[in-house]
This record gives sequence, C-alpha cells and structure tokens, in this order.
Amino acid sequence: MHGLRFAVGTLTVFPIRVTRVDRGVAGPAMLLAPVVGLILGLMASLPLLLPGPPLLGAALAAGTLAVLTRGLHLDGLADLADGLGSGRPADQALAVMRKSDIGPFGVVTLVLTLLVQVAALSSAGPWALVTACVTGRLALTWACRSGVPAARPDGLGALVAGTVRPAAAWLVTLAALVAITALGLAVPVPVPVASEATGAGLPAAVVPPLAALAGLVAALLLLAHARRRLGGVTGDVLGALAETAATAALVVCAVFG
Repeated sequence: MHGLRFAVGTLTVFPIRVTRVDRGVAGPAMLLAPVVGLILGLMASLPLLLPGPPLLGAALAAGTLAVLTRGLHLDGLADLADGLGSGRPADQALAVMRKSDIGPFGVVTLVLTLLVQVAALSSAGPWALVTACVTGRLALTWACRSGVPAARPDGLGALVAGTVRPAAAWLVTLAALVAITALGLAVPVPVPVASEATGAGLPAAVVPPLAALAGLVAALLLLAHARRRLGGVTGDVLGALAETAATAALVVCAVFG
C-alpha cells in the first residue's frame, strides 16, 4: 500500500498522502508505475471521445495528461535535453539540468515532442494514449532496475535507482503487454483513410504490444546514453524516459494502427 501511495503521489497530481518515503517502498512503487500509467491514460483519453476535430481532441488530451502529471515528465525531458545538449562534462551537465530555466535545446525538444504526440494521437485514438502512458511508466520500472546507478547522491534518482529486481521488471513487462494486448482487442481501432484504400495496417492484437516494445527500446537507448554522459539516472532522466517511451509508442500506433 505504501508503494502504491508513493507511485501515485510521485507520478500524478492526485492529492495522495504519502506516509513513507524510502528505498523500501521505492521498488514496489516503480513496479506499480505502469498501473498508474493505465489510470492516467484512461483519464487523459477522455477528450479524444468528444465530438469535434480529431486534432483538437488530441491537443486537449495531451494537455490533460500534462496537467495530471504536473508537467514533471515534460520538464524532465527539457532539462535532460539542455544538459546533454550543452556538451559539458557530467558534473556541469547535471548543474545545467538543476537550473529552473529552460534553454534552447529544451524548448526545441518540448515543441517537437508535443507536436509528434498530438499528430499521432489525432489519428491513433484513445487506445493508443492508454498504451503510451503504460509504456512510459514501464520505462521507469526498467530505469530503476538493479545495476542502474544514480547520477547524484541525492534527489529522486538516488531514491529509486537500483530498487527493482530484473526478474520483477520482466514480470511487470509481461503483465503490461498482456493488458494492452487485451485492450487492443477490446477497443475498436479507427482505420485511417489511407489504410482503407491500401489495406495497410496490422491486426489490432499486434499493434499495442509492438508499440510498447518500441517505446521501451527507445527509452532504454536514451537511458544508455544518459548513463554514459551523466553516470546514471536523475529525476529529470526518469521524466525524459517516460516521455520518450510514450512518444515512440504513439508513433508506432499511428503508423501501424
């Protein structure tokens, strides 16, 4: 129960009272992160069900998700982009990431990421956003597995780094893939005009797990780069991984759905 409270209190805007904050609950919390992603995805996808232009619904859904997460993941993405883009040594790059302002690398990365997300959502639909949100939080589970160090001795990264056993991460991944595959079968997927004309597209049961795996691979590649440049994970790195995984998953859903 403490792990669930920690996960919800850390990853969402919901006013959950977190009574225990230590590494003992950080591991269970990161294992439960995909469950929080499922809740976020279901709530944020509601604007996509409203009548009106798909692009408007997609923009409202992206905005809703940002509100539900306090924009922390987007902030982490911008900070990591500024840190890595600075080209400075690890300690100086981490100092750049600590600053409260946002630099040119962060602005460009945020704008491009949100544009891609909204464009993908406008054609993929609610099921894709749920898949993306689960995938984004699944990336956190893998980023906190044993063997991945923290880049700083303090902060969120130091609290959660190395708290998840690899075997547990695999089990959670399997459960997430089964859940989103069932979702793909249960929820009707709109077929784009181009797909109707050409016959393109993959079976509904295939796209969600494919998108999740693609998103996870994208996040793990970014994680490997962040470890090389910074020495490990920070709270900003975790936020960037969530956004990267979610965006990659949305792109796959939009292209192959």
